Amino acid sequence: MSDQQKELHRSTPSYESLRFMAAGTLGAALLGLSSLTFAGTVIFLILVTPLLIMASPILVPAVIIHVLISAGFLFSGGSGIGALAAMFWTYRNVGGKNLFGADQLDFARMKIASKAWGMKERAKEGGQSVQNKAQETTQA
Repeated sequence: MSDQQKELHRSTPSYESLRFMAAGTLGAALLGLSSLTFAGTVIFLILVTPLLIMASPILVPAVIIHVLISAGFLFSGGSGIGALAAMFWTYRNVGGKNLFGADQLDFARMKIASKAWGMKERAKEGGQSVQNKAQETTQA
């Protein structure tokens, strides 16, 4: 590096310090906005509380109905998205394309099948040992 480049490199502020200053400024601004929003919310709640108490016989059932309807729509939408994802995954799987997660699924299926076979063999051995002990007991 030439002397001029070294001098230029030393005189310019590093990008890390600039990033730190930008992040600090942005963080301070967002913290200020957050505190203003919180204060406004508290003041609004203090002013509106008497109206909410007077209107609560009407609002409580309305809120319950609103929550139930919203939950139904959210569940319906989530189920629809899940069904579309499953259909897309099945379509790609039938097409023979390499799918994300297919290897893990095959590995898990083989592992479960081997564990099931092992349990079947152990159950057979256990049943045979019980039969042998029962025959020994009856013969003695």
